[in-house]
Amino acid sequence: MSGEKQVIDTDCVTLTRFVLEEQRKYPQATGDLTQLLNAILTAIKAISSAVRKAGIHQLYGISGSSNATGDSVKKLDVLSNDLFINMLSSSYTCCALVSEENENIIHVEDKYLGKYIVCFDPLDGSSNIDCLVSIGSIFAIYKKETPGPATAEDILKPGNQLVCAGYSLYGSATMVVLSLGQGVNGFMYDPAIGEFLLTEKDMKIKPRGKIYSLNEGYEMYWDEATREYVNSKKRPASGKPYGARYIGSMVADVHRTICYGGIFMYPATSEAPKGKLRLLYEANPMSYIVEQAGGAAIDGKQRILDIKPTSIHQRCPVFMGSREDVQELQELYKKHTA
Repeated sequence: MSGEKQVIDTDCVTLTRFVLEEQRKYPQATGDLTQLLNAILTAIKAISSAVRKAGIHQLYGISGSSNATGDSVKKLDVLSNDLFINMLSSSYTCCALVSEENENIIHVEDKYLGKYIVCFDPLDGSSNIDCLVSIGSIFAIYKKETPGPATAEDILKPGNQLVCAGYSLYGSATMVVLSLGQGVNGFMYDPAIGEFLLTEKDMKIKPRGKIYSLNEGYEMYWDEATREYVNSKKRPASGKPYGARYIGSMVADVHRTICYGGIFMYPATSEAPKGKLRLLYEANPMSYIVEQAGGAAIDGKQRILDIKPTSIHQRCPVFMGSREDVQELQELYKKHTA
């Protein structure tokens, strides 16, 4: 109403301030993780800017090459990957990087060496770029505990050894969702001041939801446990059926699942018996965040975070979301493998 004074909150919690406050809880902390996260945030800000003016700068379309896992690489993919690599490699905090877009481990130059290993998908859901569907970036951070150069053994760790994981979502706004192992918090980007501000504190996923999310076009290739579970949600013995929601961008689908509850699924199929999503930089970080928010994440047989990777681009089936929904599916897998 006219005549009313606008009240502006001047005590905003930025993501950097939040991490610094968390750091002070650990006297042995060196500040390297804060420095590393700032490098990631710089890359995310630059990607966000590029995503929002992609059409103007002709960043849409295939770049003419494929990534290490066979997906067509978009121009924005290349730009995003370069930004992550350049920011992380020069941050003095990393010793090795694993990217969806690179076939091999990226070793950091000796003059920039640090103690962290970062696995990332620089632009998840990039096949949706041309139709303006939400896309994002995913990252997982491990700490190298052994002396000397980083080896494959240092990198091929189960997700239960993660130090930190997060994702950014480039949607109607840009948001970073982050876990340092003490819950999950969401930070919205304010382009006016160039900062991520805490807007979603201590995010929690409902014990049970009303939404299932997967690509039903592959039903003919599913195993019996997945088929029985989805049919039970569509045609329940009692109560209302679950709603079906599927975007096709993992970051967007999982973010919605955290916000509203339910289950996100990317099962193995007869065509892809090991699943499609990659363990190190998709399944692990998203599982870590979902669990920190009170949910669960399994590959059908076991907890995803307990899987010991054997290769950097290893794939696995994914079922994650509300704990009761995931447990119900897990019981069906036990029944069908008994």
